[in-house]
Amino acid sequence: MAESFSTTSRFFDNKFYPRGFSRHGDFTIKEAQLLEKYGHALNELDLGKRQPATEDEVKFVAVCRDERQPETEMEKIWMKYTNRIRRPKRFHTLSGGKPQMDAVEEYTESDD
Repeated sequence: MAESFSTTSRFFDNKFYPRGFSRHGDFTIKEAQLLEKYGHALNELDLGKRQPATEDEVKFVAVCRDERQPETEMEKIWMKYTNRIRRPKRFHTLSGGKPQMDAVEEYTESDD
């Protein structure tokens, strides 16, 4: 795997992970390090900007095209990353719905 996914630059995603992969909490430290080290190559392979040069890269591209299930650690991490950016985290309110307007009006009327 040393020759697979080779790149000279680190991968950062300032749009979805502005503080870095390891500080966001979606990835383990090891996963964050692998994304930073190989993410640029993985991204180029996924987008088709780079042709696969090894058997590992060919299998990775097949995973990106949904032709096979992720098996290696690298494939699983990339799928985890792409699923997070395509489907951002949902958030929930504690109230479970919209605020009640009557309660707000009653509070402001009694305050006068």
